[in-house]
Amino acid sequence: MIASDAIIKCLEEENVEIIFGYPGGALLPIYESMRKSNIKHILVRQEQSAAHNASGYARASGKVGVCMATSGPGATNLITGIATAYMDSVPMVIITGQVDSSLIGKDIFQEADIVGSTLPFTKYNCLVKNAEDIPRILKEAFYIAKTGRPGPVLIDIPSDIQQKNINFEYPSEVDIRGYKPISEGHIGQIKRAIRKIKNSKRPIICAGGGVSSANANRELRIFAEKVGIPVVYTLMGIGAIDSDSKFNFGMVGSHGHSYANKLVNKSDLIIVIGARIANRSAITQSAKETDIIHIDIDTAEIGKNLSADIPVVGDAKNILSDLIDRLDNIGLEDWINEAEEIKGSYQKKEEITENINPRKAIKFISDTVDDDTILTGDVGQNQMWCARNFEVKGNRRFITSGGLGTMGYSLPASIGAKFGAEDRTVIGVMGDGSIQMLLSELGVIREYDLDIKIIVFNNSRLGMVRELQDNTYGKGNNNAVVFKHSPDFVKIADGFGIKGIKVNSNEDFEKAFKECLDLKEPFLIECIVDSDFSTI
Repeated sequence: MIASDAIIKCLEEENVEIIFGYPGGALLPIYESMRKSNIKHILVRQEQSAAHNASGYARASGKVGVCMATSGPGATNLITGIATAYMDSVPMVIITGQVDSSLIGKDIFQEADIVGSTLPFTKYNCLVKNAEDIPRILKEAFYIAKTGRPGPVLIDIPSDIQQKNINFEYPSEVDIRGYKPISEGHIGQIKRAIRKIKNSKRPIICAGGGVSSANANRELRIFAEKVGIPVVYTLMGIGAIDSDSKFNFGMVGSHGHSYANKLVNKSDLIIVIGARIANRSAITQSAKETDIIHIDIDTAEIGKNLSADIPVVGDAKNILSDLIDRLDNIGLEDWINEAEEIKGSYQKKEEITENINPRKAIKFISDTVDDDTILTGDVGQNQMWCARNFEVKGNRRFITSGGLGTMGYSLPASIGAKFGAEDRTVIGVMGDGSIQMLLSELGVIREYDLDIKIIVFNNSRLGMVRELQDNTYGKGNNNAVVFKHSPDFVKIADGFGIKGIKVNSNEDFEKAFKECLDLKEPFLIECIVDSDFSTI
């Protein structure tokens, strides 16, 4: 069997149904083999989008996302999307074409060391040197991507390797020396954690994205309710516990809810589950005098940013199940009542606006859509408006770039999410800055008639940076954050054959959004927002 056919056969063995990519000379054999297969290929308009598509697809479907690009600039354009997936623990397999093996290192046309370039932010990567290794390498790639802490795996395949004949046999099992993910928590550490929890008076759970990655949302809810512990969460932890749960006490961090941060400061034990506790979480400083239990499948994350008194390495679903079996209610009614009082005293900030209030707009979306909705948020002010006002409950998902903070993520991620969950409502929210990063992907939405609702908050600013400059250097001391000339996004959408409307008031937005939900086609709403409207 020719190696390019074997590559496609391997993908079929892994039940890959869709690939996001952009062809080129170094991928001609693979694309020819793909043409004869049942795998659907989505032609993106820029390679970075292929990685974001695969990310959105993986997060919406629960499967491994697959993307592909040619050598040189095609491969290097993927890098931002790969790093985005790595930071947020998204399972992806990336296939890149490479120049002929005999020419590597000679700086020929469209040669780039993509393996070396992506080494810091792939879970594993390799350059294929022997065509006979392809079945084993691809089997291992999918296994590594989805086991342990999920992440992106890159396979670089020279064009001459793709054309060699091999004896094809797809492995039934994987045995990788040195790679043995730990799924079960150490019973001794679990017992230590239980004793610590029983002796605490004001414990709090801080849930991160690892809870959803482990499909442990149900176990977290049961644990919190059974033992009676309030839950806060990081940006990536949104959805770990339903927004309407009585044990949900908001998002922590520099852009989180003030009452959530206050509860963390008052706690005597923080149970961190599947979170990096990076600088934005704002827990590191407040937790210096607090006992810490850190549960994570990645040993490298425990103790990296926050010293853990009791580290528990393993799968969050399994560890939470153990804790549920071994713990009962520990009598924290006074602490829960105090937490509810603190949360109840919080007053939402209301700003008088000439134009649309984006917080109210997101709240209206949240109140209007069904509980199967997927909302993708971009990076900037719009991200926090979504994070703080879109209620994630039932089967809803909030997908955003948390770790790397990649502007431009939402539009292609919403495309991937729609392909991964065709029957669910998908809404992409972005700012006027972020939509311009990968604006051309509107062509993909139109070409495949994807029913995605696109919300663009237009304040003619890089709003988050403008706000940071105001806070750092004094209000009005801004530089390089104003778009003096922005396009008419509705006209651009029309150029792609997508309907749209520009609105200036909350009432007009609500009317437009309700009407577009009934349309089974893509629709763009450009929302004019005051240039000085704040994030929180």
